[in-house]
Amino acid sequence: MVESHYLPRLAIPVGDPVGIGPEVVLKALGDPLLDGVADICVIGEWSSLEAVYEHLEQRIDSHSAWNLADPKKLHIVETQFNQCSIPNFGQPSAETGTASFAYLSRAITGALEGTFDGIVTGPIAKSVWKAAGHHYPGQTEYLAERAQISEFGMFFVASSPYTGWQLRTLLATTHIPLSEVSCQLSPELLAMKLGLLKKTLQHEFGIEHPRIAIAGLNPHSGEQGQLGREEIDWLIPWVEEMRSQHPDMTLAGPISPDTLWVAPGQAWYGSRAKTMDFQPTTYDAYLALYHDQGLIPVKLMAFDRAINTTIGLPFVRTSPDHGTAFDIAGKGVADPTSMIAAIQLAANLVRQRQQTQTDL
Repeated sequence: MVESHYLPRLAIPVGDPVGIGPEVVLKALGDPLLDGVADICVIGEWSSLEAVYEHLEQRIDSHSAWNLADPKKLHIVETQFNQCSIPNFGQPSAETGTASFAYLSRAITGALEGTFDGIVTGPIAKSVWKAAGHHYPGQTEYLAERAQISEFGMFFVASSPYTGWQLRTLLATTHIPLSEVSCQLSPELLAMKLGLLKKTLQHEFGIEHPRIAIAGLNPHSGEQGQLGREEIDWLIPWVEEMRSQHPDMTLAGPISPDTLWVAPGQAWYGSRAKTMDFQPTTYDAYLALYHDQGLIPVKLMAFDRAINTTIGLPFVRTSPDHGTAFDIAGKGVADPTSMIAAIQLAANLVRQRQQTQTDL
């Protein structure tokens, strides 16, 4: 990432106020790792955050690795949902869905107006949004609607604590039933996703000539049509066409999904299989064709530190790759590692965008 003295302006809507969002935000902002990283505005209710702070102060052991940021010392923008001022931990309702939707809405408005360079979203519950009358598959789709874009993607980033290697995974399809994946996949959809991925790697990660691995759809990538014909009928020809259209990229694939993640696993943990006759190659990014194909390996390797970032938006958006965890809300045990990483990545991506625009 590019070093810069520019201080990114980030908004953090805390998510559902009775989930772990407020806790991981307060823990993250109390961590010295984030000192001077960004100019941060928390979006939520001050009284709610103060109640969470006081509640957790009584439950977090003095030997805990995490310190809590005092809400009195934070820049907080409120949306006046007073019914959520005293959290009833772990008990979501239509009111908390309304509140979390309002927090995100306020952050998006600020980003579109130029007040914020990026948004780091706290976790929400889709079912609670639905109970509040907001029918979106997730925050990503609402962000895209507000930004008035149709081309966007869910991109997951995680850095290994063992080797420092960075795993980057883009999903071609997201929250749809498995039975619909092959119907929704098309050369046009993949070309759009690949274009977004290329631009992101070049403009936000500084990788001038990206190397990208593309997953097959069927077991063994179809095994010459014996296990499915999508690879033969259109996926392999599409990859060949993309190679000719993008000579500044290296494209590998379609790679059998059961072996695609061997090399990333080795790079993540720093291990090499001694019995293997070859050493698989790692890539700058991986294009997975459906949700679980990409996210099972991401969560296996990086459950507590993966970051979801929405690519294609006019502003940076990152999010910790975990949910509201209503079952542990208020217990003081939520791990803020992913939130810290999401804030750090958002700040870095803003700086890289600034540098790219300067270079252009």
